[in-house]
Amino acid sequence: MLILLPPSEGKAEAGTGRRLDLSRLSLPELTPARDEVLTALVALCAGPDEAAARAALGLSEGQRGELRRNARLREAATAPAGRIYTGVLYEALDLASLPPAAERLARRCVLVSSGLWGAVRLTDRIPPYRCPVGARLPGIGALSTYWRRVLASAMVAAAGNGPVLDLRSGAYAATWAPRGAVAERTVTVRVLHERASTPVPTRSVVSHFNKATKGRLVRDLLTAGVRPRSADALVGALRDLKYTVEEQPTVTGRPRQLDVVVTAL
Repeated sequence: MLILLPPSEGKAEAGTGRRLDLSRLSLPELTPARDEVLTALVALCAGPDEAAARAALGLSEGQRGELRRNARLREAATAPAGRIYTGVLYEALDLASLPPAAERLARRCVLVSSGLWGAVRLTDRIPPYRCPVGARLPGIGALSTYWRRVLASAMVAAAGNGPVLDLRSGAYAATWAPRGAVAERTVTVRVLHERASTPVPTRSVVSHFNKATKGRLVRDLLTAGVRPRSADALVGALRDLKYTVEEQPTVTGRPRQLDVVVTAL
């Protein structure tokens, strides 16, 4: 099983170990692309036009410190990606408290999508950074378009022959869309909050709790040691874990779409 997660805007303040070494990251076929994006980002953030750099990265004037941090990425201390990302999903996943077997499973099956790195394993050592996939970098252009040209072969290889649980947000999902046989083994999840009301319950997507539910869902799968061999088995595992799962009509050659319905936030 391959589990695809989005990164988080919230990140640790600093790394704690050795400097960044792109050659040590997983999916080594992405090294040239990572180096190209990193070079463009560092040059942009170290350059004289602060306003243009902030605009490219969607930063406010009060976030200019992010530019200084990005300018030093090649010399910055690193930490495992699972510690760098600290947002709502990762708080709910709580990697640090996973039992040893669940932690080993997470290392093998989780990939985190990234505007800067393309995709990384939780154990890959990276520095804190700011580079949303919606950014446009000089010489690179739109990152979503750039990675869409680069990622396919690496992601297909990472998926292997097993099911894929795709929990990425829309912007990151645009960097790689599973196709063919991989698509038919892929399951995407939308979290819906159901409220009791008259005459019928109402449902809505709530961003914060969508992320938290996805984090808990991954944690439950890892803790249960789930190793499904098919998309059907993955859907069944979610139901066995007491999630309320509703399937949308399937389309040949497209990922299966699930609604996970929650009543408590």
